Amino acid sequence: MTKPTRLWDLVVLLLVATVATWLLVRVAYGSLPPIPLYAGASLYPVALVEVIAAFLIRARIDDRRIGTGPRELNPLTAAKAAALAKASALVGAASAGVWLGFLLFVLPQRRILRAAVEDFPGALVGLVAGLLLVAAALWLEHCCSTPEDPTKTGSAGPAQPSAG
Repeated sequence: MTKPTRLWDLVVLLLVATVATWLLVRVAYGSLPPIPLYAGASLYPVALVEVIAAFLIRARIDDRRIGTGPRELNPLTAAKAAALAKASALVGAASAGVWLGFLLFVLPQRRILRAAVEDFPGALVGLVAGLLLVAAALWLEHCCSTPEDPTKTGSAGPAQPSAG
């Protein structure tokens, strides 16, 4: 199994995307097209699908329905979902950084520029979408992990019948 996504990596990506976007927007804001209200909203359905997948995967793992049967969780499917979660967390962090950089430029300009007032809601929708995708992806990745082995944690767990 791969290592879990590190929160620090996501924070660094968000900060780099924020600074890069702020610099770009600062230089080229006048030539950018207006930001529609739902410009960043495409990430909302992805986050929703990942949350639903997380609950389905976690339920099958908790019920120990893992295998290749029709109502079981194929281990390869769990691995693919974990890979999707890692990629989505990175996309969400980068996207949130882009929208945050845009917002950091637009916020102080709202008193001066009418375009900044009109761009603010769309950028806010995008920022929230990016952050929700990160949260959904981290939840999915967590749900794809195998539960702790009771013998390793020292808890008793259910009694097993003896073989003899």
